[in-house]
Amino acid sequence: MMKEFQKSQKLMGNMFEITVVDDRDSVAFEHIETAVLEIQRIENLLTTYKDNSQTHIINQNAGIRPIKVDSEVFELIERSLRISHITDGYFDISYGGIDKSFWNFNRDMKQLPDPELVKKHLKLVNYKNIILDQENHTVFLKEKGMRISFGGIGKGYAAEMAKRVLQEIGVVSGVVNASGDLTTWGSQADGKPWTIGIADPDNAALPFSYMNITNTSVATSGNYEKFVMIDGKKYSHTINPKTGMPVSGIKSVTIICPNAEIADAMATPVGIMGIDAALNMVNQINHLECIIIDDFNKIYSSQNINLK
Repeated sequence: MMKEFQKSQKLMGNMFEITVVDDRDSVAFEHIETAVLEIQRIENLLTTYKDNSQTHIINQNAGIRPIKVDSEVFELIERSLRISHITDGYFDISYGGIDKSFWNFNRDMKQLPDPELVKKHLKLVNYKNIILDQENHTVFLKEKGMRISFGGIGKGYAAEMAKRVLQEIGVVSGVVNASGDLTTWGSQADGKPWTIGIADPDNAALPFSYMNITNTSVATSGNYEKFVMIDGKKYSHTINPKTGMPVSGIKSVTIICPNAEIADAMATPVGIMGIDAALNMVNQINHLECIIIDDFNKIYSSQNINLK
């Protein structure tokens, strides 16, 4: 009899929950381990914290020389630049120099960083200064001090790749959930579609809406989990790469599309670029939908969404 098997594990600094449908316990958990190994492999490629990771080496050589990377890393950067282009730079992997140095979203933070200092660092944030050489598979960051980081796309990419390895070894149904960036395929053990809840920003444990999905990915980005209060104003952990400042006014963004990597990457710019511009952009992209909740609990959604 088919059953759902599940395991949670901290990977890439986030809680990943992997679910597979099978009728044999030992096989199911072996499959889950295969997915975990794949996520760990990606973490080693993309982390900025390990001296031997390709991302770290690219950053170390900013303004110095191009670095030859695996085709996987090269193509992920290529896709990231395409998303930067589509979102007019509101998604930008070169924001790596901004967030950590000025914004630590633990609750000890009592004042805003010095705007002049932020401005100086912002000069280093520009996806157009990430130079790719297709022929030699090299990546070069033009300016000294530039840094790339895959914080806005890495989890979704890992979820997508974990799904792919599971499908390749014959897992017909499952869910990979990377702390709210999740991807599904097949159906539940009872044959029904997977049901996911869209979190209520004021109470993450109580979804305000449910969706039945399969072969679909959903990413939710909200400031209800990580934020600081300074002088009575709430600042979310999402940084606008054009200002270096956190976003306010939007509580949560949910993106629905076939691919977890794109869902993850789009959640950030949709939360930054302003509701009208975001809806306009999403409505022009096939197979991409979004739900936005503002600070006053008003719900906005793209044209093909029917909330129950």
